[in-house]
Amino acid sequence: MVSRSYSNLLELASGGCSPTFGLGREKKRLPRVATVAGVLSELDDDSCNSTGSDALSSVSQDRMIVVGNQLPIRAHRDENGEWEFSMDEDSLLLQLKDGLGEDVEVIYIGCLREEVDPREQDDVAQTLLDRFKCVPTFLPPELFSKFYHGFCKQHLWPLFHYMLPLSPDLGGRFDRSLWQAYLSVNKIFADKVMEVISPDDDFVWVHDYHLMVLPTFLRKRFNRAKLGFFLHSPFPSSEIYRTLPVRDELLRALLNSDLIGFHTFDYARHFLSCCSRMLGLSYQSKRGYIGLEYYGRTVSIKILPVGIHIGQLQNVLNLPETVSKVAELQERFKGQTVLLGVDDMDIFKGISLKLLAFEQLLRQHPERWGKAVLVQIANPARGRGKDVQEVMAETTATVDRINATFRRPGYEPVVLINTPLQFYERNAYYAIAECCLVTAVRDGMNLIPYEYIICRQGNEELDNVLGLNPSTPKKSMLVLSEFIGCSPSLSGAIRVNPWNIEAVTEAMDSALVIPEAEKQLRHEKHYRYVSTHDVAYWARSFLQDLGRACRDHSMRRCWGIGFGLGFRVIALDPNFRKLSVDHIVSVYKRTCHRAILLDYDGIMMLPGSISMNPTSEALGILNNLCKDPKNVVFLVSGKDRKTLTEWFSQCEKLGLAAEHGFYLRPNHTADWETCVGVTDFDWKQIAEPVMQLYTETTDGSTIETKESALVWNYLYADPDFGSCQAKELLDHLESVLANEPVSVKSGQHIVEVKPQGVNKGIVAEHLLQTMKEKGMLPDFVLCIGDDRSDEDMFEVITSAKATLPPGAEVFGCTVGQKPSKAKYYLEDTHEILRMLQGLTHASEHAARAAPQMTTMTTTTTTTPHRVVISESK
Repeated sequence: MVSRSYSNLLELASGGCSPTFGLGREKKRLPRVATVAGVLSELDDDSCNSTGSDALSSVSQDRMIVVGNQLPIRAHRDENGEWEFSMDEDSLLLQLKDGLGEDVEVIYIGCLREEVDPREQDDVAQTLLDRFKCVPTFLPPELFSKFYHGFCKQHLWPLFHYMLPLSPDLGGRFDRSLWQAYLSVNKIFADKVMEVISPDDDFVWVHDYHLMVLPTFLRKRFNRAKLGFFLHSPFPSSEIYRTLPVRDELLRALLNSDLIGFHTFDYARHFLSCCSRMLGLSYQSKRGYIGLEYYGRTVSIKILPVGIHIGQLQNVLNLPETVSKVAELQERFKGQTVLLGVDDMDIFKGISLKLLAFEQLLRQHPERWGKAVLVQIANPARGRGKDVQEVMAETTATVDRINATFRRPGYEPVVLINTPLQFYERNAYYAIAECCLVTAVRDGMNLIPYEYIICRQGNEELDNVLGLNPSTPKKSMLVLSEFIGCSPSLSGAIRVNPWNIEAVTEAMDSALVIPEAEKQLRHEKHYRYVSTHDVAYWARSFLQDLGRACRDHSMRRCWGIGFGLGFRVIALDPNFRKLSVDHIVSVYKRTCHRAILLDYDGIMMLPGSISMNPTSEALGILNNLCKDPKNVVFLVSGKDRKTLTEWFSQCEKLGLAAEHGFYLRPNHTADWETCVGVTDFDWKQIAEPVMQLYTETTDGSTIETKESALVWNYLYADPDFGSCQAKELLDHLESVLANEPVSVKSGQHIVEVKPQGVNKGIVAEHLLQTMKEKGMLPDFVLCIGDDRSDEDMFEVITSAKATLPPGAEVFGCTVGQKPSKAKYYLEDTHEILRMLQGLTHASEHAARAAPQMTTMTTTTTTTPHRVVISESK
């Protein structure tokens, strides 16, 4: 199948950067996969400009590109030294295919577990592509080591599991070269995606923390790419995550996805808190969906724990090997109660805590001697390092001590299995275990309890081996750490704090003595959930939400801004465009009656300036605009009238609107007047004490008292606490002021109480109405603002266009590229001032030209008169 990517092999061969539009829609073979692993020298690859992928689709069916660190492939050499490949049935990436539907083609991109000689990589890549629809990424060993064992396992994995690098032995200091390797590998993965993607049609699903910056590289290439990301590990609280030196880069990279998935609400909540505290972004929940507004795009948040492949597990349970293994274990542990632990050998699985709790159980309950057996299956660690060796040594020493203390003839209290087991062997242990123990101190999901539940449900053959009546309800018990992802979904489990050895001991004992009927009820509840929320359900739900998150792509105008990992895509209404200075100056020159409305705070104040006072440049521009007799200029601000009077005393013809339009003054000599007939401000005596209460309890918050309004500001308070307090304050004020003629509204870091009907829109209405009454109905309206309070003005001038003279031009302009009721934007204050300067130059030029035109007209008309008078004599 020919890719629409700009970096596919056909384009690379021709050296072009533009897409080939002449290709038909017939299905074609995927291009041969490139195998050269590049090294990232710079973050920006601008050899071809980022585009919105307007090429025609080359596929006629839905296609999902699944990207993970490892391909779902098993590889080994046969006796002749030839490579043999097979699908890895245990891989989650392969199992999720069951939920995508038969009509969805799936292509996998990832690494092989085995190293392939560079001379064989082309042939291996083509074989995997042809037979398994897999695109391998071959990484040089040194680069892979820095990427995986370095940045992923030394920095991200410990931090995401709440381990801070407080010393060189705990994760190590941040190494910039490892970060550079991480970026290089993500860029290589992006190149592989680009070889096969059809960006207008394909969905891309990226998995886990190994590829967190991949969305940025893909989004930069294809602005409308349909990108989903799922994090399979925990996401730490902001206090932990903020210690990462590249924290902002990773957050912004994830936000280039359309949908971000997490196992639990806690993980999602931590991510949203980090976005709020570090990027200033807020989220909203609408109709059950959580979304983050990010430069006009809505990044959706998905919360759904992954499930297991029920069919595969049941097939293994039906194997003769499983049945015979269960019979063997049943005989081995005859007359004993088996408690089972299955964990990877790493520092976060809490194996030693589990062993200590079991040791205490035997000490406190001598009657358990000879009867209770803990079988601990220790899977090989995925990482490597000193900490793994320490965990292995500690585990072995603890097991030896317990067995030496409580061993009896025919009784081994703890059975430690630290050699790899076949899947059917592990399932056999599940089937005979009375209780499953998971005491991890931190784990992303952990599917061991799910597998245990299904295996305890069993089948007829296993029931016969175990001596169970098939008609009798099955039973199982779970003791789970409250710090693992599956804990919230298994509500019938006994949840424990694994650090509390006494509590874990008590939970073990409870699991053994609980009544049979209770065990059956808990098992039934768990089995019902696990069997209906399998991996297919998880994948199907994610794909549905990804489709929903991407459905507006074609209706939005997208373009990219920013460099490197700061790149992001702006997605706005197609009619929203940048204001051309030449165009507005041209219209300005040919119009006769102009209404100009300017917001002060975001227009006249330079960004980053501490001073609130207007600059001399801004005052000069306002004065020059006001000198033009064709102009009526109003400055609108939330400031009080005293401050505005002092600041703009030099601008005698400038109209001012203070406190968002409550007070108006058409020029310097006129008196202030109110647009809303309000004389009673007794409500302040009710509202101010309430605000004062929240100010005292919210460090960093302040109260701004205006003549017509009260504003509670929490800009410098803790973002989460301030936002929480603002919601409480809003409800409190709405309750106590329910019978007062005021409106209570929340804004950007504020809660404001003001008289009803007061907003900047009434300033626009007042100006247009006044000009109409004076016979000066404007044929040019310009309104510039930068925040939500200015949207009322944009709405008024847009709706008023129908009442203006034919051909009248209306320009609503916001500052920055963001969703707005304005139809135009300029990037920043500097561009606004430059545009206004262009208007003043046009006025000055017209003023200079006027006397000359008058002189020419006088000369032209008087000369004939003189001639006429002379002839009459």
